[in-house]
Amino acid sequence: MTDAATRASSLGARLDDLPFTRRHLRVLTGSGLGWALDAMDVGLISFVIAVLAQQWSLEPGQTAWIASIGFVGMAIGASVGGLLADRFGRRQVFAVTLLVYGVATGASALVGGLAALLVLRFLVGLGLGAELPVASTYVSEFAPARMRGRLIVILEAFWAIGWTAAALIGYLVIPSSSDGWRWAFALGAIPAAYALIVRWGLPESARWLARRGRNDEADAVVRSFERAAGVAEPPAAVATTDVPPPVAMSVRDRLRALWSAEFRLRTACLWLVWFCVNFSYYGAFIWIPSILVSQGYDLVRSFGFTLIITLAQLPGYAAAAWLIEVWGRRVTLSVFLAGSAVSAVLFGTSTGETMVIATGMALSFFNLGAWGALYAVTPEMYPTSLRATGSGWAAGVGRIASIVAPLTVPVLLAAGGAPVLFIVFAAFFAVAAVAAWGLADRRGRALDDR
Repeated sequence: MTDAATRASSLGARLDDLPFTRRHLRVLTGSGLGWALDAMDVGLISFVIAVLAQQWSLEPGQTAWIASIGFVGMAIGASVGGLLADRFGRRQVFAVTLLVYGVATGASALVGGLAALLVLRFLVGLGLGAELPVASTYVSEFAPARMRGRLIVILEAFWAIGWTAAALIGYLVIPSSSDGWRWAFALGAIPAAYALIVRWGLPESARWLARRGRNDEADAVVRSFERAAGVAEPPAAVATTDVPPPVAMSVRDRLRALWSAEFRLRTACLWLVWFCVNFSYYGAFIWIPSILVSQGYDLVRSFGFTLIITLAQLPGYAAAAWLIEVWGRRVTLSVFLAGSAVSAVLFGTSTGETMVIATGMALSFFNLGAWGALYAVTPEMYPTSLRATGSGWAAGVGRIASIVAPLTVPVLLAAGGAPVLFIVFAAFFAVAAVAAWGLADRRGRALDDR
C-alpha cells in the first residue's frame, strides 16, 4: 500500500486532511452555544450572591457555600461525565448534562430559602461539570490537526460570550426588582430546551465510534464531512487497523492508565495546572462583584465594573487562539498564566476606579486566554479511548479547588483584605505556569500519535 493510500485508510488522517467546512462550524457552534449557556449560569451566581446577601441577610460563610456547593457537583460531574463519555459517547452525555443543569437552574428561580437553593445548585454543578470536558473532547476529535488548538480556544471563547450575557443580566435584570435574581435563574433554564437540539442535530464523534468497533458509522460521519469539503470520491470504507489499539476499555483500566508510566507526568502536571487555575479564577471572579460592593460601590456600579472587566475576556481568547498555533501549547499557556499572576497582584493593590477597571481587564484578558490554552491542551494529552476520562478527571481535580476557593476568600479578606487575597491568587497562577512545562506539546500532531 502506498503512503497516500495508507494515510487515506486512517479515519483520523482523513479528518486531519480536511479543510474547515460548514460541518465543522456546526460542531463548533453547537458545542459553543452550550458552553456559553454554561458560562452564563456560572456567571449569574456571582451576581445573585451579592443580592441574596442583602435580601436574605446572609453571613459570608453562607454566601460562600452558595458558590461552593455548585463546584462540589461540578467535581463529581466532571469525573463521572468523562467516564460516561468514553463509555456511551460524547454526544449523548453532552445533551444529558445540558438538560440536567438547565432544569435545575430554572427550578432555582422558585426557591424560598437557602437550603433548597443549595440542593439545586449542587444539581446544576453535576450537569455543568460533566459538560465542559466532554464538549472540548468532542470538538477536538473533529478538528483538523493543523488548527485543532485554535478551534478549541475559539470554543472556550464562547465562555466569554456567556459570561458577558451574565454580566448584562446582572447589570440590567437583577437590580430591576426584588425578584430580579429569580428572573435571572429563569433565563438559565434555556439549556433544557437546547439539549434536544444538541441530541439530534450533531453527529457522534467518528473517532469514538471507530474505537468502539462501529466502523461503518464512523466512516459515514467522516464521509459527511468529506462531502461538505467537496471531496468528490471519499476513500472506500476500511477498518482502522493502522491506528494504535485502545489503551484501556473498562472503567478501572482507564483510571489506572492515567497513572501508567506513559501518562503519569502529563497527568500530574495537568491536575496541578487545573487545580491552581480553578482556585484563582473562581476565587477571584465569583467574588469580584461582592468585593467591589464591600469597598463602597453600590450594586449597580459594581455590576457595571464587572461587565467592563468581563469584556476583556474576548481579546484574551483571540490572542490565545492565534498564539497557540504560533508559539505552541506550553509557551502560550505559561505566558498567559504568568500574565495572570502579575495582573492579580496589580488588581489586589489597585485604588481608584480607573486602576480597578484597568487591572481587572488585564486579569480577565490573561486568565481567560490561559483557560483557552488549557482546554486546548488537555484533550491532546491522551488517546481516544482515554481522552474524555483524562479530561474529565483533570477538570474534576480542578473543581476541588473551585470548592475550596470561595470558602477561603472570606478568611483571606478578613486576614489581610484584597491585597493578601490576590497575592495568594497570583502565587497559584505562578505555580501553574511552571507546571505547564510538564505537559506534552502536540501542536499539529494527530490525536492518537503518542
